[in-house]
Amino acid sequence: MYYSDYNRPPEDREPIIETDQFHVHDEEPPKPKKKGGFGKIIAVGLCCAIIGGAVGGGGVWAASRLGNTATIYEGSRPSAVSLANVDGKTVLSAEEVYASNLESVVGVNGNVTTNVWGQTVKNAVSGSGFVISSNDTSSYILTNYHVIDGVTDITVFFSDGKSYDATLVGGEEENDIAVLKIEQGGLRPVVLGDSDAINVGENVYAIGNPLGELTFTFTGGYVSSKDRAVTMSDGTVINMIQTDTAINSGNSGGPLFDKYGQVVGIVSAKLSSSGSSSEASVEGLGFAIPINDVKDMVTSIMENGYVTGKPNVGVLISAVDESVQRYGVPAGVEIMAILDGSCAQKAGLQEGDIITAVGDTQVTSETQLQSAVKDYKAGDTVAFTIYRDGNTSTVNVTLDEDNQERQDAMDQLSEEYTQQQQSQSQSQQGGNYYYNFPFGGW
Repeated sequence: MYYSDYNRPPEDREPIIETDQFHVHDEEPPKPKKKGGFGKIIAVGLCCAIIGGAVGGGGVWAASRLGNTATIYEGSRPSAVSLANVDGKTVLSAEEVYASNLESVVGVNGNVTTNVWGQTVKNAVSGSGFVISSNDTSSYILTNYHVIDGVTDITVFFSDGKSYDATLVGGEEENDIAVLKIEQGGLRPVVLGDSDAINVGENVYAIGNPLGELTFTFTGGYVSSKDRAVTMSDGTVINMIQTDTAINSGNSGGPLFDKYGQVVGIVSAKLSSSGSSSEASVEGLGFAIPINDVKDMVTSIMENGYVTGKPNVGVLISAVDESVQRYGVPAGVEIMAILDGSCAQKAGLQEGDIITAVGDTQVTSETQLQSAVKDYKAGDTVAFTIYRDGNTSTVNVTLDEDNQERQDAMDQLSEEYTQQQQSQSQSQQGGNYYYNFPFGGW
């Protein structure tokens, strides 16, 4: 009701329409008549009460109106969240996880050169990352490999508005990790947790830059599953933590925190629908790389610029076509070319050999051979079962180390092999599995 209704009999009062949220009149009520200075006194009193509440931050104020009293209670709360000690023992609130780690998270920007309709253009790319280590003069930042793959002019920026040029120390494409370095020391690194110890149903949180615009967004959810084998767009299979924490483009490379405020994963991917109107949209399916899976790799990159101990055979390979298997050739992976000086050459492997097993593991495809070799380290001696000229035998291969020099050499070998095959006549190439494009780098 309005003030003027108090001086009118009930049957003459204006009808009122009430809803759950507010009160409105069906027509404009008459304005109350001024009676001396009484209305002014009430208005002044209300203003004083409101101002007092705003300044004091809490309390009670009351207004007297023709003998009736209305009391409104105002609460108070801390204006800031104190930084918590991330010790791996104390469970933190969501606010504390964010406040304690915000200064360790970065946004990653850069340019990628692409070719559109014959024109070379630069497009901006965005991702996330976090400070993994810092000394007096420089700091290292961990992110996803796919965030910086082919990117130039890399810049990282912090929540305080400061930004720094970053250089790529090294990366591991197969495990989707990369380490950046900035010439700025004294920063606060995150605390790494134990990703093997997290439980399904446990709270986890992410800080990142979704869409490359909503900087330092905080999202939370649960561990939905552990040890998910996720196939990436390039066919690589990576072990992942599944979570329903909101993850979008731009979050890649950011940290996934456990309830203790420690990093247990690197936010890497989100499953989405194909866009077909006949399919339901996919929600709450995000993935992060378990930090335990890459701790040693990260340390190796920081110290050496690459992951040490990775094996490399030094061959270009291609799976044997099923049409050829009909003539008695076994399923396996054929050696298409061999790098000079490699362990494959030293062991006596030859072009045309078909690898059917690595150790006790049978292989029938390039990815299976990759996976089998990954179970070993550089320097290990491994028995390769091969098929050659109708006979099966075993060749012991002492694996080389995979590094940038070896990768450059394998890239060159692949290029030369491709040019050689392109020079062959069309009649020689047609239907011949020997001329399938090889899978390089092994």
